[in-house]
Amino acid sequence: MRFTGIARKEIRVAMLGMVDGNGHPYSWSAIFNGYDRAAMAECPYPAIPAYLDAQPPEAFGIDGVRVTHVWTDHPGDAPKVAAASLIPNVVARPEDVIGEVDAVVVATDVGHEHVDRCRPFVEAGLPLFVDKPLVDNEPDLKTFCRWVEEGRPILSGSALAYAKEFAGYRESTEPLGELRFATVTTAKSWERYGIHALSAVYPILGPGFVSARNTGGPGRSVVHLTHKRGVDVCVAAINDMYGGFGCLMLCGTRDSAQIKFADTFHAFKAQLADFVSYLRTGRRPFPWIETEELMKLVVAGIRSRDEAGREILLEEIG
Repeated sequence: MRFTGIARKEIRVAMLGMVDGNGHPYSWSAIFNGYDRAAMAECPYPAIPAYLDAQPPEAFGIDGVRVTHVWTDHPGDAPKVAAASLIPNVVARPEDVIGEVDAVVVATDVGHEHVDRCRPFVEAGLPLFVDKPLVDNEPDLKTFCRWVEEGRPILSGSALAYAKEFAGYRESTEPLGELRFATVTTAKSWERYGIHALSAVYPILGPGFVSARNTGGPGRSVVHLTHKRGVDVCVAAINDMYGGFGCLMLCGTRDSAQIKFADTFHAFKAQLADFVSYLRTGRRPFPWIETEELMKLVVAGIRSRDEAGREILLEEIG
């Protein structure tokens, strides 16, 4: 079985799930559909209406795709999301969208829940976009890898891979000389937000990470990563370090650069546009093996912390 794309002119998407600390159903749905400014002002995540309100009307909408159905973990949230992001249908159960939509977005960032959240739609043959991190444990990673090997259309990733602030260094780091060291920082937990930091640096270095060692403790992860290019990377994920979200430093043999992520709307829209391109063409925007390597880094960071900072080789993770 191979996914070759969706032929429908208008693609219908379901936005499913919302967990504490994550307002993607509001923001992602608005990027597709546009939004009601007054209703969005009631969004419990004030950063979302702030960056949406800063955009011109023509910034909203992607290539004939609409979010037509929504479900949230707390039933009272779904009507609020629907009103704010112009979604016509609220469903009582996530499975109710099967037969009504062409694709599904699982908009939650708790990795160990994703296999169970995705299974009904994988079995129904629906294409899926799964919020980061796809998983936070090895057995679930094996499940997703098996599904992808079977041809199931599943995409997952972080918007930080699309940050326009880092784009020049994704294209080339030649002005810096040979890279020797990088740091990248994020707020919140390694389990939920480490993938953002990893995704900022991964497209710059490319595949080839070797190991991870987490020397953090409660509420903080400080993870030393090694790469086959001879580059050391230090990732810090500290629960309340909101001032440090998306700070990237690159150090080379000739020069260095310090860059901070800022444009959330651009990154989200570029990420969702890649998903839409996948839905249209069946061609992955990046190889699955890169998602697999990133998830191994997430798992290795957790395992290292649980094992008192032992260096975990990625090859240990099946």
